Amino acid sequence: MSSAPDSPRTAAQSNFIRTIIDEDLRVGKYAERRWAGEPGTAGVHRGALPDPAVIRTRFPPEPNGYLHIGHAKSICLNFGLAREYGGRCHLRFDDTNPEKEEQEYVDSIVDAVHWLGFEWRDEQEDNLYYASDYFDELYRMAEWLVEAGHAYVDSQSAEQVRETRGTLTEPGRDSPFRNRGPQENLRLLREMRDGRHAEGTHVLRAKIDMASPNLNLRDPALYRIRFASHHRTGDKWCIYPMYDYAHPIEDALENITHSLCTLEFEDHRPLYDWLLERLAEGGFFDKPLPQQIEFARLNLTYTITSKRKLQELIRGGHVDGWDDPRMTTLAGLRRRGYTPEAIRLFCDRIGVAKADSWVDMGTLELALRDDLEGKASRAVAVLDPLKLVIANWPEERVETCEAPIHPQQPERGKRVFPISRELWIEREDFAETPPKGFFRLFPGNRVRLRYGYVIECTGFEKDADGRVTEVRAQALEDSKSGTPGSDAYKVKGNLHWVSAAHALDAEVRLYDRLYANPYPGAGDADHLASLNPDSKKVIRAKLEPTLASAMAGDLHQFERHGYFVADRVDSKPGAPVFNRAVTLKDSWGGRR
Repeated sequence: MSSAPDSPRTAAQSNFIRTIIDEDLRVGKYAERRWAGEPGTAGVHRGALPDPAVIRTRFPPEPNGYLHIGHAKSICLNFGLAREYGGRCHLRFDDTNPEKEEQEYVDSIVDAVHWLGFEWRDEQEDNLYYASDYFDELYRMAEWLVEAGHAYVDSQSAEQVRETRGTLTEPGRDSPFRNRGPQENLRLLREMRDGRHAEGTHVLRAKIDMASPNLNLRDPALYRIRFASHHRTGDKWCIYPMYDYAHPIEDALENITHSLCTLEFEDHRPLYDWLLERLAEGGFFDKPLPQQIEFARLNLTYTITSKRKLQELIRGGHVDGWDDPRMTTLAGLRRRGYTPEAIRLFCDRIGVAKADSWVDMGTLELALRDDLEGKASRAVAVLDPLKLVIANWPEERVETCEAPIHPQQPERGKRVFPISRELWIEREDFAETPPKGFFRLFPGNRVRLRYGYVIECTGFEKDADGRVTEVRAQALEDSKSGTPGSDAYKVKGNLHWVSAAHALDAEVRLYDRLYANPYPGAGDADHLASLNPDSKKVIRAKLEPTLASAMAGDLHQFERHGYFVADRVDSKPGAPVFNRAVTLKDSWGGRR
């Protein structure tokens, strides 16, 4: 079962995949399917009850890294369709490459899918699977393909296989081992399985068509020798199936109806169909067989999603790990302050298409702003503090001011914080010689301290380098916000501030886009050359004292500055560290 809270949308967007599913349901294509309650071949499912799932989809990540925003599109699509149609979505780990896969990545993927709000288990089914669950079945089918004359053991080197494969304009050449008899092929395959041959000496290939215009049908590899310990099966196997072989069989074992893949697998679909047709002929599967459908992957500007390049960032020390808030891994986005609702909203908005295109990073950021606007509590933060002294305010005097927790949600109540003689204001809010149109603080001008008093600037002090170190002002006693007569004061400037004696001194990390180029690494360019040197700035800020109680993961709008989250890793009770999730407005619009 797949489930998630509804995204803020009115109705499911129509797309070509829904059109295909609707037609399949209209004609009853999968109405006669049986489901034994667990994956299996046709013999397992025959005689079982009708499949309770109207459709079955799957999300099949390889556990060789952390999931990123591109995976979120596939997760939302597969789990979302299953939910909408009363079906099931399986979480299946494509763990056929033991040299790159680790349990850490398995755990991170499970956590990410759950965090996005989706589930693969309910009271009736638990649809968490691994390709390694099927190694015995995959091998049994490989032996049948050999015996049926559909596969052979090729003893060419990898270089020889590449040389004889041909090109897009030239057909391939048959391997000199292509016409080996089934019994010899079977003997060699079993010797490969038993570890009697070195890596690279043999490979099991499908026997299809070396002259096919589709290179994927030119006798593709099905099994290769790898003496590598698997994170689940240990050293039981020393031959491992190729993805193009394992993927369709796994789909068929799991009764998948609609196998949704990104466009790079479109040319692989004929092989997907060929293999399942052959195995159906062998009695392993009943028709109708799963159907592969391709959709455009997510290409997001100012980001990369290549796991190899993401690992380069980590190994090179350009980021602080898979969950660095500048990374578009789901772990990084979560630590940055992105919510699952915002990511689901983003995926809804970009939709599903057949052709690749680029989505602007601003679309993802806007989805986060739209989600947080209604849920993030407000607070005041001074990020570049400058001391303001109210000269006519006695040193021992402390008053309280009130502000709404959320201006559009009065039912959430108010927050209370002190005002005293010495305050912190933003340095950019004072000008010794104000430019035209500057309505904030300068000598002789009046402004309102937000939620507090109207003040008039009376002077300032500088250090030996000419830097302003202190601003002085007088408070107008009858001007406090919310008191009778305060509306009589009409001023244009409104300053954010915190009491110097009571402010929370905290580390704040100002994150921005990791890359300065919208298409990092395009062509043959080095993506590292496009890194944004200002993607992370760490400052000490003065915050409203109510933020001292912020817990890891708490989200706030720092008025005027943007949305911030208490860091999930480094925040401590009473000492939160804040990450900027996103600014209040898109500051990159003019740079594109």
